[in-house]
Amino acid sequence: MDLIQVIEQIGREKGIEREVLIDAVGAAILSASRKTLGTLSEYRVDFDQASGRFILYKVKKIVEEVTNPRTEMTLEEARRHQPDLELGGEFRTEVEPPGFGRIAAQTAKQVIIQRVREAERDSIYQSFKNREGEMITGIVQRVVKSNVIVNVGKAEAILPPREQLPREDYRPGDRFRAYIVEVKKGTRGATVLLSRSHPGMLLRLFELEVPEVEEGIVEIKGIAREPGERAKVAVISRDSNVDPVGACVGYRGSRVQVIVRELGGEKIDIIPWQENPANFVRNALAPAQVESVTADESSRALHVMVADEQLSLAIGRRGQNARLAAKLVGWRVDIKSRAELARETEQKAIQARATLDELAGVPGIGPSIAGRLVEAGFKTLDRLVQASAEDLMAVKGIGPRTADKIVMAVQEVLSRPASAKEPAAITEGVLPEEEAVGEGEATEEEKVAVEEEILQQQQAVEPEIA
Repeated sequence: MDLIQVIEQIGREKGIEREVLIDAVGAAILSASRKTLGTLSEYRVDFDQASGRFILYKVKKIVEEVTNPRTEMTLEEARRHQPDLELGGEFRTEVEPPGFGRIAAQTAKQVIIQRVREAERDSIYQSFKNREGEMITGIVQRVVKSNVIVNVGKAEAILPPREQLPREDYRPGDRFRAYIVEVKKGTRGATVLLSRSHPGMLLRLFELEVPEVEEGIVEIKGIAREPGERAKVAVISRDSNVDPVGACVGYRGSRVQVIVRELGGEKIDIIPWQENPANFVRNALAPAQVESVTADESSRALHVMVADEQLSLAIGRRGQNARLAAKLVGWRVDIKSRAELARETEQKAIQARATLDELAGVPGIGPSIAGRLVEAGFKTLDRLVQASAEDLMAVKGIGPRTADKIVMAVQEVLSRPASAKEPAAITEGVLPEEEAVGEGEATEEEKVAVEEEILQQQQAVEPEIA
């Protein structure tokens, strides 16, 4: 058997490309030759594809002026042998490989072994790297500090504690399936990180057990898991004649039960996917019945109302149902019962009335303007005192003088002792200005006249208020 046949056989056995092994043998010949011929000259090994043999060359660089005769030669001298050479090129002379001594042969052997090992590691790493995101079957070898070392062929696989299912016990010799999360290259070769808690594990199991999923007729749009406890899977059908939920569940639950047993009894809810988040969350919160959903696009929040008796079912044990639904939909889900919303609405109404009464009790502010201030965001005296006259003039029904008077009146109210902060009498003469200035129909002269009239009325009332 010649050298090329040996190389090809090793390549097949080790899964190493032919070119890699040829480079390894060439490097070994070069290393052994340097041991015998010395390192003062420059040598190179090439592989001749036609003859299938390795050729050893002595190489000299072509320069204008020679400083080292062992590694350099002039262009004139080089062209005597090869006329087509150029300055900066190389002049090669074939050298018959010497008989290798024991040390040279040992060096060549070590070079070949090292190169083959490196190539084998790279080959194993690439083969597993291409399988990231797939499911693999392995056999437990040992358990070290809760890390399960798994035999998956030529690589070492690890199932760390965070990727294990709760309540699962792993013993040497046990066979199980896992999801390849990541493949790393280490000094000892490829290390494969496995998981049984990753959502991808559930996806691969459905592809394995449900032909419609594998063929793409039924698509899994989303998976939310709390490993070992419960999972929600959103599905959609590309064929109107195929029920996506029924296809995944199988006849009498035969398909999904296989997956449940594989995952140690993890409960799986299969729900139809919908593009509209408000409609989708109704399905995601099953088995709870949802009465209404309000979507807040700006904060990506879904406010869900359920009947009082459905609240605990919608939230689930330790909030699990609501948590999985939110993860599946991708929005924040706020669930409240009808009674809770009624109490909140009543509380807001009480607070709004209290706010209106507080603002209306300030001299220069009537009920109508108080309502407009609240609508504009000035809901408390503290918020109102921070406003400038320009801010207040932006509110419908408030002119320049009224704005100044409101600012001064609020500052006066807040500066009083706590015992003296009683609601003051509503100053008469405010409503005419609301009508004149607020509607924008009066002329400038009429506005000034109204404001002067209000100022006179205000000054007449102020002694009584004080």
